[in-house]
Amino acid sequence: MRVFRGFHHPGIAPACALTIGNFDGVHRGHQAMLALLQSEARHRNLPTCVLTFEPHPRDFFAARAGKPELAPARIATLRDKLGELERCGVDQVVILRFDEALASLPAQDFIRQVLVEGLGARYVLVGDDFRFGAKRQGDYATLDAAGQARGFDVARMMSYEVHGLRVSSSAVREALAVGDMAAAAALLGRPYAISGHVTHGRKLGRQLGESAPGAADGFRTLNLRFGHDKPAAHGIFAVLVDGLAPQPLPGVASLGNRPTVEDAGRVLLEVHCLDWPLGLEGGYGKLARVELLHKLRDEARYDGLEALTAAIAADTEAARAFLATHAAQRRQTTRDRI
Repeated sequence: MRVFRGFHHPGIAPACALTIGNFDGVHRGHQAMLALLQSEARHRNLPTCVLTFEPHPRDFFAARAGKPELAPARIATLRDKLGELERCGVDQVVILRFDEALASLPAQDFIRQVLVEGLGARYVLVGDDFRFGAKRQGDYATLDAAGQARGFDVARMMSYEVHGLRVSSSAVREALAVGDMAAAAALLGRPYAISGHVTHGRKLGRQLGESAPGAADGFRTLNLRFGHDKPAAHGIFAVLVDGLAPQPLPGVASLGNRPTVEDAGRVLLEVHCLDWPLGLEGGYGKLARVELLHKLRDEARYDGLEALTAAIAADTEAARAFLATHAAQRRQTTRDRI
């Protein structure tokens, strides 16, 4: 999959079958839309293209209004969004910077400059609530009329439902906000996961829990940065970690801003593997993917590192219990399928 920031690049496809959106989470509704896009693209002998935006348009408008609380919580980092789009078979992604110039671009100019001249769209697929252009003046009817005048096909896909529930990024955010990881997985079609390169932290994990059961070397952690200050999920989770060993590593993770040890507000995903196989270097620089399977509790502030150590020890035992049950259920499901 080719990724371009903007469309003024020599390697960009001269024509494409296009869909437009933020695709936060790449949930089952997005997946259904991308499958339809692929089908239509094959019939037209065109590559598929996703046009997406960074920052999220609602982030931009919230910042412009001086009301950051109106920005949506972010389900996925850009890395994870691009990874899921590639897994869905997308040929090309174009990322446009959402700034004042783009926000003020009239709908007809967006069609001409971006869709026609910039991307060479021959087929455009959008969702049923798609709006675009300055003051959201453009809608499906606007796009359809422009397509007839300019020679590209336009289609829209109505909402996608699972068990009577409309699948949307908002629904995924709501499930993650309350820690319902099973509901989030049903909407996403996979366990919720965050990936990133393992970075160096403050090494506090090596000092914590040296006297706690099962933590003779302290609670060493893998640190992954989440590139947004408002993650959709937060708290302490039982997890599985891929990418560091031949088999997924069971662990317990904290996603948030570590209120006991710092006040900088930086969002980190810190993972302690229950059986540490990674040596002193701890996988630094490797790309890890962490599946957040079950929320154990919310983040909390503790009166000192001793209280924090006790809480981590309790979380570790709770994660062990959940993951043991989870593994047994997966083995039973596998046997049932056989």
